[in-house]
Amino acid sequence: MSTSVLTARSARLLALLLGLLWSIGSHAAGFEVINAATRLEGGVYRLNAQIEYRFSKAALEALQNGVPLTIDIEMEVRRRRSWVWDETVHALTQRFQLEYHALSQQYLVGNLNSGERRAFPTRTAALGFMGRIQDFPLLDRSLLAEKERYEGALRVRLDIEALPAPLRLLAYLSDDWRLASEWRAWPL
Repeated sequence: MSTSVLTARSARLLALLLGLLWSIGSHAAGFEVINAATRLEGGVYRLNAQIEYRFSKAALEALQNGVPLTIDIEMEVRRRRSWVWDETVHALTQRFQLEYHALSQQYLVGNLNSGERRAFPTRTAALGFMGRIQDFPLLDRSLLAEKERYEGALRVRLDIEALPAPLRLLAYLSDDWRLASEWRAWPL
């Protein structure tokens, strides 16, 4: 076999392997804040955001077996400072609980802050609902100083502490359960 044929085969094989690795990585478990922004309406900053949830195989298996998963959406307003670290002036957490009921074959999403519960026929629909934040009243404008610079920040994480005790120990030891997004910040 000539070296040019061998080189061409090696290049194709390398391209195939890189493509497989990229496709595996693009579907890896984790959460991501796709976008987030606020708008001032009636003296209140309202948050709009889009979140993507990619659960690990272990988390999905637990969900299918009746273990509820609690998701924390952490929101902050920070005062930007030049010489020292930014100051968090307002923080709140919106908590959701995702459950699967085998008998009805439905996914339930409960807002643990308001007590509202909704049922969905598919996991995709439930995650779509949890991943769409629209017109959420984040903060009253009157609570901020006039000539200061502020930013909003948002991140999402799976609350391991809310898991049942036997599963919690496993979750502490496994990367499959450390599901969280990076902080996403934007000017307020």
